[in-house]
Amino acid sequence: PVPMQGSLLYLDALRAAFPGSLARGGSARLSWAPREPRAPVGWPLPSLYCTPGEASALPSRAAALRVQLLFALRQRELRVLEAALASELHDALAALHADWPGLAQELELGRLSPRAGLEEAARGRLQALLVPDAARAAELRAECARGFEGIVRRLWPRLQVLVVGTAHGAEQLYRDALRQADCQGLPVYCPFYGAAGALLGVNLWPREPAPRFLLCPDWAFCEFLPSPAEQELQTVLLDELWEGREYGLVLTARPGEYRCRSGEVLRVTGFHKQCPVVEPVRRESQALSVRGESLPEDRFCRSLCRAVRLWPGTRLLDYVCVESTLLGASSGATAPHYEVFVELRGLRDLSERQRYKV
Repeated sequence: PVPMQGSLLYLDALRAAFPGSLARGGSARLSWAPREPRAPVGWPLPSLYCTPGEASALPSRAAALRVQLLFALRQRELRVLEAALASELHDALAALHADWPGLAQELELGRLSPRAGLEEAARGRLQALLVPDAARAAELRAECARGFEGIVRRLWPRLQVLVVGTAHGAEQLYRDALRQADCQGLPVYCPFYGAAGALLGVNLWPREPAPRFLLCPDWAFCEFLPSPAEQELQTVLLDELWEGREYGLVLTARPGEYRCRSGEVLRVTGFHKQCPVVEPVRRESQALSVRGESLPEDRFCRSLCRAVRLWPGTRLLDYVCVESTLLGASSGATAPHYEVFVELRGLRDLSERQRYKV
């Protein structure tokens, strides 16, 4: 859970950078939390949201994102579009691409489609919150008929910022894809930094393109190992960090419960009133190796992105890479290799030779 101090710092940073962003009902949350309905993490003021909390707890992820999108579309004056993951926001907008006529009809009639995949009890409670809106339905049809480049700002002309919960790993690919297509011209704000189930810092600079986080000393007990590791593994504390250096994070989330190496590597970018400001660099635990080479995820991702850029107009949406040993004897035990599965957009008429190069 996010400490109240973190929520208040987040809200204050958001209000200062984007005046008017905290308008009542001016935020929409597109996220799936199937265990129980709850107010979005980090916001102590649920009245800011136009999307009902119950929608996030639906058993089906696709149904949850679609219903939340429908409620967001009702609010033309939306200021903030939020998701726990950039991939969730991407998938919700993919539902808009695939079924905007159906969404427009639901807006026009004020009724949820029988195809929405909802249980009758949940459908009744959610439908009671809808009212017919023919004007907004007509606007949705007109904008989607024009295409989907920059569709987010055309549907919500007062939208100021996208808020996503995590900033690194494969999620960065989704964030970049949103910036390049549906969400052109909108800043993306990653407010919190956490590791091993604990919240560690908050981003006080919403307008900066590369997220960096102020480490808050009373949220968890943090120690740091110089990276690359020295001969003697000796941890240092917050007041012993040096600007420009990289450190591995050793975390004690609650005193006496557990102390572990989180696998996170951070770079100190500066200080804010004596507290260090950091940016995530990589996760040591996410590495590939078929011959003992220990290839970090961030290096592999950069190489793959360079390969995809060989074809102009092509975007890498997501990828999965596994070592050949995970695929059994059919992969060839005497020839270790990587198996890479990629999701691309904008690629047309790829020859077999070009596929081989990828």
